[in-house]
Amino acid sequence: MSEVRLQVQHLCKSFGITKAVQDVSFNINKGEVHALIGENGSGKSTLTNMLTGIYSIDSGHFILDGKEIHPKNQVEANNEGVSIIVQELGTLSGLTVAENIFLGHESRFVKYGIKNTNAMNREAQALLDKYGFGRIKAGDMVDDYNFEDRKLVEIVKATYFQPKIVVIDETTTALSQEGREELYKQMNRIRDEGNTVIFISHDLPEVLRMSDTITCLRDGVYIGTVKSCDIDEDGLKRLMVGREVTGNYYRADYGEPVSKEVVMSVKNVSVPGEIGNITFDLHKGEILGFGGLSESGMHEVGKACFGASFDRTGSVTLADGTEINSIPTAISHSIAYTSKDRDNESVVMNQSIGDNICLPSLDKVKGFMGMLSGKKMKEFAREYAAEMSVKMVDTDQFVSDLSGGNKQKVVLARWIGKDSDILVLDSPTRGIDIKVKQDIYQLMDRMRKSGKSIIMISEELMELIGMCDRILIMKDGKINGELLRSENLDENSLIAKMV
Repeated sequence: MSEVRLQVQHLCKSFGITKAVQDVSFNINKGEVHALIGENGSGKSTLTNMLTGIYSIDSGHFILDGKEIHPKNQVEANNEGVSIIVQELGTLSGLTVAENIFLGHESRFVKYGIKNTNAMNREAQALLDKYGFGRIKAGDMVDDYNFEDRKLVEIVKATYFQPKIVVIDETTTALSQEGREELYKQMNRIRDEGNTVIFISHDLPEVLRMSDTITCLRDGVYIGTVKSCDIDEDGLKRLMVGREVTGNYYRADYGEPVSKEVVMSVKNVSVPGEIGNITFDLHKGEILGFGGLSESGMHEVGKACFGASFDRTGSVTLADGTEINSIPTAISHSIAYTSKDRDNESVVMNQSIGDNICLPSLDKVKGFMGMLSGKKMKEFAREYAAEMSVKMVDTDQFVSDLSGGNKQKVVLARWIGKDSDILVLDSPTRGIDIKVKQDIYQLMDRMRKSGKSIIMISEELMELIGMCDRILIMKDGKINGELLRSENLDENSLIAKMV
């Protein structure tokens, strides 16, 4: 019989009138990967944030190896043997890679009040080399690295001291396939050493493949715990949603002709160190996909199309001859953009849901004498928050209070409200639960049929195959192949062009 590592006992947490976790109790064993699943806002991240000291506990207990723990911050949690790799960026700008890895534990390198930076860098570099991340240099500023590399630094930070429990909160959605494989390797190592992984993911095949045990939460309430070998994907969906998830998931059409009308023409676009001589046309009513590995340059293509790239050369031209060289020009010419780095580039964290949704559409919410109308703003925000099923108290709630998936819904609600003609969607379903993913795919299909054009950048190969009319595969900053929509198209066809 498995030995219990963590007991969750009658745990409760509220934010204002929102009951995020309600009297939740279950056990997690030693030597297992224990998945937490549930729709956005179900309480998964709230629960693990209490365990790791990010949130305080309203009531209830965590019993770790027979001892009650109540960490007040992540350093205290680390000292109890609990660490976390968060969904968004968990490294601190302005610090080196080594300083991020040993954050809160710098005293190891201090003697007579003086920090031995060289010793810290040497130990951090040895860890990076051991993990296979040797291209990341311990003495560099962490800001010099991209989103994915900073997640790799977090993996080292969260696991090097062999904690009893490692929480992995939606981290795989921020990683390329290469990064995911490295994370999977660390998960298996932690389990094989007799320690525990708490794994949060909306990717149900990944949950079934990687976990031993699965616990489901719904609306902050404990639903049940099952062995991964005793359930399938449809069973997990029923647990999460409380009913069958029916209807088409991806697009069902094949062979439909795409309009010859070009709405955006990208010619010889280059960004030093990122992409080189990218050329393609986007057609009216087309979903054009971009896939590739993390360093392929596909994310930079999205920024270039939105006028958000530094040092860009080449041209991005609309059908009316407008050159897109800045974000204001893009927005004023009906182009929308969602970034993979949601917290830093797609939402204003310390503003309300309503302000975020209204921001690109201020011309639609003006009242008397051209002044902004509070009533119109509230009505506008409520309409599009409801369309995206944002779980919230009301539109005055700060975006920072929302779960990752609900933040993403706010991002999409903003651009649906803007009614843009061209949408550049970078990782649009990252951190989104199975039901809302289906809603987003159906929304994209309706947009396509209404004549809107979409560039979809994704590391999820199946959603590219399922949703796109064409897929351009990026490799080493260049387009390495084009694949057309087909019933016979599979993941291997894409991977062959990516590596």
